[in-house]
Amino acid sequence: MNTARHRSTLLAAAGTVLALALTACQSGGDGTTSSAPTASAPAASSPAAAAPTAGTGTGTSDATAPAGPAEPTGSGPSGASAGPAGTTGQQGSASTPACTAHDLRVTAARQDGPPYTHLVLTAKNTTGHACRLTGFPHIQFLESHKQDVPAVAESRPAAPVVLTAGAPAYALVKLSDGGVDEDNEPVSAFSVMLDGDSTVIAVTAPGSDGVAVDPAKTLTGYWTPELRNGADDF
Repeated sequence: MNTARHRSTLLAAAGTVLALALTACQSGGDGTTSSAPTASAPAASSPAAAAPTAGTGTGTSDATAPAGPAEPTGSGPSGASAGPAGTTGQQGSASTPACTAHDLRVTAARQDGPPYTHLVLTAKNTTGHACRLTGFPHIQFLESHKQDVPAVAESRPAAPVVLTAGAPAYALVKLSDGGVDEDNEPVSAFSVMLDGDSTVIAVTAPGSDGVAVDPAKTLTGYWTPELRNGADDF
């Protein structure tokens, strides 16, 4: 019994010495860090260690954020009308309905004094809305000459003619070179048609005797808001 108790005492003492030796190895007398699990915790588990990577690398940042919609440059189709007023004017002209024969009242008057070589046609908008008058009047003076009177390209206006309610447009028409000519024929009325409209407008010629027309000399200008010196002289 005494021998067994003595052996147990020796084994307990040996275990105590072994535990003290292991503790000394882990803490290290020279201050070095051991390889214990608590000393090898991942750096990423620390908020301070992970913070520097948030603003670096290839991830999205303020500097690399996708750009917003590009500003209009004025070179495209929507940029061609850069100014608001210009854009509004072009859109208004494009959306304004074309004038028809039922929208206008067309009359003729002599220009200047004798010899009467020119007429001025006036097309007045008689409706309560605006309409767009394009091209030139398609005129036929004589039943024997079915061709339309040729138009003078130089008289074409730079912009569409938009007639507000009650507004007029004009076209200068050449009848002849003047004087007494056997090729001149008397005309008391003639027909006018508009671009895109097959309706015939009957126009009464001015004067009690009508006008003298030389079919080989007739010319017409384009519809314009006003007669212009130079462009409408022919």
